[in-house]
Amino acid sequence: MSLLVGNEGARADLYTPVDDVAALSLADGPILVPLTVIDAALADRRNERLGLLVANDTPITAIEPFFGSVDLIAVTFPSFSDGRGLSLAKRLRRAGFAGTLRVRGPIVADQFAEALACGFDEVEVPDAMAARQPLDQWLGAKDIVRDHYQSGYGETESILQKRLAARQGAGSDPA
Repeated sequence: MSLLVGNEGARADLYTPVDDVAALSLADGPILVPLTVIDAALADRRNERLGLLVANDTPITAIEPFFGSVDLIAVTFPSFSDGRGLSLAKRLRRAGFAGTLRVRGPIVADQFAEALACGFDEVEVPDAMAARQPLDQWLGAKDIVRDHYQSGYGETESILQKRLAARQGAGSDPA
């Protein structure tokens, strides 16, 4: 069982992953399905809550039609160094998705604050990663890491914007 971390700490994972249409009838409660199964899950609609699992390179046009039908969108990250999911989260929020956004995959605790700033609500930490970085490290990193490289993420200037402003300030100094 993986660790699910939100802004306030550990969360219970209520969603059961369902990978194919045949398994839909076997799952009770909220389910998490990939794009290949979402149409069948909507038609079946036995489950009270529905989550959608997408890759971090999925076009927003493929996800947007399901905004009103799903409570959760989980974005898979193939590795901690692949930040396309952060950009996708920001685009999903800008497009109007108001449900829960989840990182699914191996990001590291130092990326937690950035994930929250991009619009994610929670991170599903794989078991191997949770063994190396337990809950207290995730919560500590959330409050320690304040700077970010991407502009438009979070409410503060990015590291690059701060550097540019410092250079401009130094260049305009008449002294």
